[in-house]
Amino acid sequence: MDEIQEIERIIEKLRTRLHATAQGKCFTDPEVIRASQELNQMLNQYEKLLSRKCKA
Repeated sequence: MDEIQEIERIIEKLRTRLHATAQGKCFTDPEVIRASQELNQMLNQYEKLLSRKCKA
């Protein structure tokens, strides 16, 4: 599995976790914020990787 596919798999896992965590909670709940931040970091990493691959 290449790096892009691995990050896509992780992103989907984090997305699912965020949705599950947010069920019945406010979006400002610390647990929801943490899950959202983890997903955001991975999305940023994914974007950087795609940008590098397109320039190569």
